[in-house]
Amino acid sequence: MSQDRLPDAVVRYSDHRDGIIDLHVPADPNGTLLVLVHGGFWMEEWDRTHTRDQARALADLGYLVATPEYRRLRGEGGWPTTATDVLDAYAQLPDLLSGLGLEHSRTVTMGHSAGGHLVLWLAAQELIRPPDRTVALAPVCDLALAQTLGLGDGAVDELLDGTPLTAADPQTLHAGQPPGTVVILHGDRDHLVPIELGRSFATRHAWVELVELPGVGHFEFLDPRDPVWKTLASAVADGQTDPR
Repeated sequence: MSQDRLPDAVVRYSDHRDGIIDLHVPADPNGTLLVLVHGGFWMEEWDRTHTRDQARALADLGYLVATPEYRRLRGEGGWPTTATDVLDAYAQLPDLLSGLGLEHSRTVTMGHSAGGHLVLWLAAQELIRPPDRTVALAPVCDLALAQTLGLGDGAVDELLDGTPLTAADPQTLHAGQPPGTVVILHGDRDHLVPIELGRSFATRHAWVELVELPGVGHFEFLDPRDPVWKTLASAVADGQTDPR
């Protein structure tokens, strides 16, 4: 990874080891804070650093990008710690940014894979400042189906560790449409998190915009050079999400 992918600043939202947020500051800000939550089946071996190319590319488009770290499985995480870390980071960001003189008027949350699960879970919470837009990329959005399919070598069971599935599953937590817009982008060649999960969520929640991407797998969303990024950028900006 090249040196110019490193964050412009790092802030702390908690005193535990993973209580940090990378900030990628745009040269020409567009007024939007983009909270980017990484995936990796909630596992310790995957952290925010694998999204730095993605974060920098979004900053180059004018977004103030914040990538929170959170405690993960096989480290200090698990349910509900993993999710409440993301919630704490999100809640504290406005004050942390204000303290650095970084202002914004709009907030978008975006998450990939297990990060998609976490931003959809976040959208189901009662928030003082709910996001204006939630963009979930190949999300693990139906935990029951993910559990049945054994995704991530049983990662759902490891995450829950006996907790009732309904406490963590955005599929069942969303009783109605959240305050902001929700978009799911999912490729039909995704073998790690099959598109059936996105379809299941959209079938249950008619207010979700599901964009099915032909020929797209799981990891293209992380590569700013991939053609799918045109759709991703539009989903974040204004919802013009025509598949390529």
